Parts: sequence; C-alpha cells; structure tokens
Amino acid sequence: MPVWNQPRSFWTWGNVSDEPTQAERERMARVVSERLGREVVPPPVPKLEEVALTATRVSIPEPLAGFVSTSHRERALHTYGGHSLELLKALRGQFDNPPDAVARPRDEAELEAVLAWCDRQGYAAIPYGGATSVVWGVNVPADSNGAVTIDMAGFHRVLEVDDVSRAARIEAGVFGPDLEDHLRPQGLTLRHFPQSFPWSTVGGWVATRSGGHYATNHTHIDDFVESIRMLTPRGWWTSRRLPGSGAGPSPDRLVIGSEGILGVITSVWLRLQKRPVYRATAGVVFPSWTAGSEATRHIVQAKLWPANLRLLDPVEAQASAALDGQQTLLIVGFESADVPQGPNVQAAVGIAREFGGQVDDDAIRIDDGSGKATGREGAVGAWRQSFIGVNAGVGNGLGLLSDTFETAITWDRWPEFDAFVRDRVGRALTEVLGEGARLSCRFTHVYPDGPAPYYSFSGIAPPGGEPDAWQHIKDAATQAVVDAGGTCTHHHAVGRMHRPGYDRQVPELFQASLRAVKQTLDPGGILNPGVLIDP
Repeated sequence: MPVWNQPRSFWTWGNVSDEPTQAERERMARVVSERLGREVVPPPVPKLEEVALTATRVSIPEPLAGFVSTSHRERALHTYGGHSLELLKALRGQFDNPPDAVARPRDEAELEAVLAWCDRQGYAAIPYGGATSVVWGVNVPADSNGAVTIDMAGFHRVLEVDDVSRAARIEAGVFGPDLEDHLRPQGLTLRHFPQSFPWSTVGGWVATRSGGHYATNHTHIDDFVESIRMLTPRGWWTSRRLPGSGAGPSPDRLVIGSEGILGVITSVWLRLQKRPVYRATAGVVFPSWTAGSEATRHIVQAKLWPANLRLLDPVEAQASAALDGQQTLLIVGFESADVPQGPNVQAAVGIAREFGGQVDDDAIRIDDGSGKATGREGAVGAWRQSFIGVNAGVGNGLGLLSDTFETAITWDRWPEFDAFVRDRVGRALTEVLGEGARLSCRFTHVYPDGPAPYYSFSGIAPPGGEPDAWQHIKDAATQAVVDAGGTCTHHHAVGRMHRPGYDRQVPELFQASLRAVKQTLDPGGILNPGVLIDP
C-alpha cells in the first residue's frame, strides 16, 4: 500500500503499522523498572474517538464539504507533529489545541478554494505533510480565531520524469518510499534520505530545508531543487526550471526553508541521479574524540566526497557499535553509479591512519558492482542496525526522557565549542535528571569548513515532570550553541520551538525583509502564524 494511503499513528512516529506491540512495551517497562528499582507499567493507549477535544469554531461552506472535515478523528490526528513531548501528550489523551477543521484538497483548484476561504475568514492555515516535525512546526497557534490544517496527501503523484536532464516534477504530498518506488524501475533515485524518510513528504523536505543521510556534498534538499510551484493568498508563485541562474536573488532559495509561512508548496522539480552500484565502506577506530575529529576534518577537506562520514563519540560508539567506551568510531562510506569506489575508500582510510585511526585491511568492504554486501558487519554493521528507523514509542510514558539537538560550527572553533556545549548542557542535565543522565555527540554531516554535531541526551524524569525537565535542558542547549557561535538548528528546522535561538542568530534587517515578503504574499497573516516570525 502506498504510504500516502496508510493510516497514521497518533501516539508514535509513523503509521499504525509502526506501532510497538504491547509485549514490546512491557519488555521495555521491565528494563526501566530494573534501572529505577521500582515497577513501571506502560500506560494504556487511549481510544482516539474517546479523547476530549474543544468544539470546532468554523462552519464549512457547502462547496468545500467534499474535502474539508470537522470530524473528531481528523482533528485529533492533525493536532501534533512528531516531537516526543507531543507524542507523550497524545498517549496520555491530551489534545489541547486541535485544528478546527482539516482540509484534504485533491487538486490545485480545491487548494485555491480552501486557502481563499481561510483568508476571507481570517483562519490560520497550516500546511501539513507527513507530520514528522519535531520543532512544533504544524501546531495550531494558541491565539488563533480558528485554524484549518491543510493536509497535502492528495498531492501524491510524480507528474513527469525527464531522464535526459535527470529530474522529475513531483507533487508536494509524495512520501519518500513512494517516490523511490516510482523512480526505481527507471534506474533513477533522488537519493535524499532524512531519518524521517519513511513518513515524510517532498513538500515537507523543501519547506523545512531537510537534511538527508549524505554526510558530504549533496546533503540538504537545497542541492536538489530546480524549481518550485507554490500557492499564496495573493496567487501563484512559480519559478523557472533551470540548472542554475545568476539572475538576482533566487526565488527558490526564498521558498526553501520558509516553513509554510509564505505559501503552500504544490509541486517541485528535483534533480535525480542514477542508482548507485559501486560501494565501499570502512569503520575506523580512534583512541580519542579529538583524534577522530582531526581525521574527519582532513578527509572532508581532501574533497573525496564520501556519502557517509559519521563520527561517533565514545558514548555513541559504545551504545550503538559495542566499542569500549573510550574509543571513537568513524564510519566511512562511498557510492557511485559509474565509478568503482575502492581507490576513494583507500585514500580516506590512509588519511585516517595518519591520525591514529585503526582498521584492518580485510575489514574494508568494497563492492565492485557485483552486489557484494558492504557496511553490514562489525562495528559499522552494529551502528547501521541501531540507526535505521526511529524508536516508534516503545518507551513512551515510562519516565524516559530523551531528545536531540543539532547545530553546525566552523572547524577553527570546534574543540572549544564542543567543550562549552557539553559543560552547559551537562550541568542542566544533572540539575533535572540527576547523575545518571547521558549526553553524547556524533557528526551527521561534515563540510570542508566545519562539522554538524548532533547531540543526544537521555535520563529518567518523574512521570508528569517531563515537559519542565525537557524545557530546562532545551533552553540550556539553545543558549549554549548560539552563545558559542553555532546555529540553533542544522536540519530540524525552526518551527516555534527554535524561535528564541533563531531570533538571536538571524540579522535584524533580514527578519524585517522576511516580514515584508510575508506582508506581500500573505497580507492577512494566515499562513502558519508564529513560525520564523511573529504574526
């Protein structure tokens, strides 16, 4: 069944098919019980039709009744995105601020009709793709006079494939797996795989400046966009499809990352590539985090462009790759549709060894195009198994508090930046979660001029106290990365969550310019109020 047509879970990431079984939840509860020294029981999953919702404030005009609904189920299902606190609220049956109606337009005419209705009535209009936002990017603002979520799942077609230029025109509601299924028979791929790939959409990737799993070179969705078509309250915004242009500021760059405040993206032309057949991988172990960081810098500055260049600190390497808790693991991977990758991986390993990296020659896996498995054995294989997919809520409601924050910084500031962030956030963790809290880091992406460190934290919080504990830690993390010169987000987007950090890092005149564009395209201020700029 296509992803767009699968029932979505309201209390875990993904679809109903991704939900953990009761037995899996009970096994996790026993693990937590042993850690706490007291019994923990998984909370029951509420019945969606029985949760309490506020009364709707809108009346649907008859011409829209075929694709706009105020049903209890639709409103509840579209209340939250994918952040752990939102999913915890859903599991506890708390749906504080649902949309008043949910629109599911099936074509551009229906989208025009619903957006015009929202504009006339002054209703907040919230574009909605796969609901994997972890930054409160699809939530109804608390002060709205009515809100309509516009679910783009009806825009689920690949409209055109240009196999000469290697590009495709794709509707915004196409989910990652459905797109790849469409391209695979033609030997093509987008090769953009955010960790939310199974449940997120093309439009969502563009609107939030998604980052894929490539560690170098083509990483952000920015690199793939040829042109964008978007509906605003003032009309259509369609950019010319071009491989590149020097004609002033880019219309596409203004839309990429706009997070639904300027318009509703309906389709995009994206650059494709041939499916890779040559691969090579290696897992290099370093005696320290510092040595691994230096090796990573030199490899990426050599511009070999590995598809994977992920560095795991000792905590991450022990937890996901079974190392000894002192060593750092660098995962190197190359792939190509046309060129054997053996020489590239050997060159990268050679650089790593200059900085103390250790890997046996027979542990370097090279596929010469015959389909030989790579990256599935040893420490690399262990990491791969732990990385694929997202925890589907098996620990929800058990008092486990865990989350991530990601940033980017230049290499010259990296060591001091890391020490500063670990100190600030470490103290916050101890204050609210105690000495047993864990903080770790890995590089998800690396650039010639700096890494994108991705920090994870976890610990035990008292049931009911999770939001306050999380907020204390999140505030410390945001302040730390911005104080130290980093970005408040590398690929998770801004939403409403990262507004405090974003407001500090973005130039004041740029915000004024963005407000002016918003006023031109959306004079009523209905589109996703509170995201990026104030209503």
